[in-house]
Amino acid sequence: MKTISWQDFEQVELRVGTILSVDDFSEARQPAYIVTTDFGPDIGIKKSSAQITDLYKREDLVGRQVVGVVNFPAKQIGPMMSECLITGFYREDGAVVLAVPDRQVPNGAKLG
Repeated sequence: MKTISWQDFEQVELRVGTILSVDDFSEARQPAYIVTTDFGPDIGIKKSSAQITDLYKREDLVGRQVVGVVNFPAKQIGPMMSECLITGFYREDGAVVLAVPDRQVPNGAKLG
């Protein structure tokens, strides 16, 4: 494991947002959703491709808060531009478990 400095960590904008909508991403190579998330008034609404179809149904995700990296450069994934990275943990079977706050916090709150 590589050690990073506190200043390196401070550069990563890990923010909380509320999922507004989830659409199937049929053009993705791996099963995925297009997730639209509100990260608050300072950051705004961002879209992401998220490979979270194993454990989560679209309708169960809307309204949930998630943790996302919001300061990566946008990345072209098939026909869509992914604007953030929704975070999660890989299980041994390859399924992703979302990283989420255990209590409601304001959209845009920074992990620190």
